[in-house]
Amino acid sequence: MSKILVVEDDLGTASEIEAALVDHGCTVTQSLDGRDGLVKAISGTFDAIVLDRMLPGALDGLGMLAALRAASVQTPVLILSALSAVDERVRGLKAGGDDYLTKPFEALELTARLDVLMRRRTSATQETVLRVGDLEINLLTHTASRAGNVIDLLPREYQLLEYLVRHSGQIVTRTMMFEEVWHYRYGEATNVIDVHISKLRKKLDLPGLAPMIRTLRGSGYVLDAAN
Repeated sequence: MSKILVVEDDLGTASEIEAALVDHGCTVTQSLDGRDGLVKAISGTFDAIVLDRMLPGALDGLGMLAALRAASVQTPVLILSALSAVDERVRGLKAGGDDYLTKPFEALELTARLDVLMRRRTSATQETVLRVGDLEINLLTHTASRAGNVIDLLPREYQLLEYLVRHSGQIVTRTMMFEEVWHYRYGEATNVIDVHISKLRKKLDLPGLAPMIRTLRGSGYVLDAAN
């Protein structure tokens, strides 16, 4: 039985969602605001989260979502919103949402979209290790090693390395990394990407091992198996 967290401040809408999910065979936990939803999402084990875009208080839906992803919680999130503009959908997806459903919606579409997200997650969890050459990342323990040597990574360094590994052999721009790993719009004035890449290089390029991250001037970076 799937466990779903519903973060929705409108009691009527929340009740309708819960009824549809229970009828679909799910168990539902309710939350009325972003702060409480974040605590429950981090501390609980849910198969998916239904998250209202416009939540009251200091932490709205996108803020909660960004905090959730920053805490490395990868539970699939379906964003609900009355805002249907394309740029709002893009903002939701860039913040870490997995799907976006505009209000009003049909219960059948809600449950169908959640089924897709949960199937996708089940498929993804079968992949537990990523490898590029002698570099290995364990997706379950959030650890990395190279040539058998454990690499001590801070959370953000791990997230950046995982992103690079998933796009190994491809040119990854600073904008892509900043928006996908930090979930913010990239600003040319910041050097946060260069600082983190420099730290990763020092940790990856152990004595006797060839460099793995190449800089392509004016384009970005490429991580591939060392030659």
